[in-house]
Amino acid sequence: MRWTPVLLTALVVCALLGGAAGCGADDAHERGTAISASPVGTLLDETDEEGRLYREVDGKGAPEVAIEIQPDPAGGWDVRLTVRAFRFSPAGTPTVPVAGRGIAHLYVDGRTVARLRTAEHHLAGHLVPRGTHHVTARLYADDGTVWAVHGKPVESTADITASESAPAPAAPRAAPAEARRAVTARGRPPEMSGHGTETRTDGGGSPDPGGKAS
Repeated sequence: MRWTPVLLTALVVCALLGGAAGCGADDAHERGTAISASPVGTLLDETDEEGRLYREVDGKGAPEVAIEIQPDPAGGWDVRLTVRAFRFSPAGTPTVPVAGRGIAHLYVDGRTVARLRTAEHHLAGHLVPRGTHHVTARLYADDGTVWAVHGKPVESTADITASESAPAPAAPRAAPAEARRAVTARGRPPEMSGHGTETRTDGGGSPDPGGKAS
């Protein structure tokens, strides 16, 4: 074999790029390792109220959430989520869907009021005016898609009722407005009864001792 200047130059370039891999034989494979992660679940045509697509995953080992709400004596409501097969992503997490990870969106009567990266949240009283309201916690992947099972979003809903009583006319000094605020939460304590099912809270109950965010 005659070693020409052109051939020698080509061999030097291949060596600098990492041998045969740099000459194209395995170049595609090398580039592919950075994006070889398989997609998580299947994107559906269904969307939430803000147009975010549902990401369907198998029911076995899928995320679950339950919600419990208690009136705060100081005003507002204390919200607590119990999750399974799910962990909250800290701020700054890449916007890439990872199985069993993400954030929760909190809704009052279908309106987004908070995006949660922890299992506990204080819901301000002005967000829940007098009357009965539906408070929903729904789980989302880090890319903003909705975790879903059997075409239904992974979520849980509690019904709460807020009312204000008038001050006693004979009282020598008017009580603070928050002290006169009577609230009730009706329903039953949260249970992990499946995906997309409604879960309610009992205003006189106590938190589930075994429910902790995972």
